[in-house]
Amino acid sequence: MSSDDVPHRIVCRLDDLLADRGMTLTELANRTGITIVNLSVLKNNRGRAIRFTTMTTICDALHATPGDLFTID
Repeated sequence: MSSDDVPHRIVCRLDDLLADRGMTLTELANRTGITIVNLSVLKNNRGRAIRFTTMTTICDALHATPGDLFTID
């Protein structure tokens, strides 16, 4: 089994945070410079990894912490 096949229990709560803040994915993309495609991958829990700089940028834009953005299921 390759590392890509190993299931994980990390859940991205980006959709919830956007809804709580009344923000669209497009607005977040404009504020962060991260593409809508990359944000959508995270939002839909299809991401396999995230750079700390990307996480920091998202957290700054949403006034959130990594613990707000990700949970373990």
